[in-house]
Amino acid sequence: MLGFSIQKLLFTVAVVIAVWYGFKWVGRMKIKRDAETKAKLRRQASGDSGGGSGAVSGATDDAEEMVECGACGSFVAVRGAKSCGRDDCPYPG
Repeated sequence: MLGFSIQKLLFTVAVVIAVWYGFKWVGRMKIKRDAETKAKLRRQASGDSGGGSGAVSGATDDAEEMVECGACGSFVAVRGAKSCGRDDCPYPG
């Protein structure tokens, strides 16, 4: 009654394979969507209208670390920070 048959085994294997490939496909679509979102944000940040094919030429993932100025509270880049003009500013300037 609840014994194994070749049809049940083949169906179970087919379902497992379909679910496996479904998860792989969803993962690839998520990676692709994330890459497109990053490219779109880069184009917006650079002022490009985005009318091209979607590829960003020469784009880099450069990011600068920012720290808060103790005197005025504005955020400045760690490297190359300049004085905000206040006497108690910790940055040279």
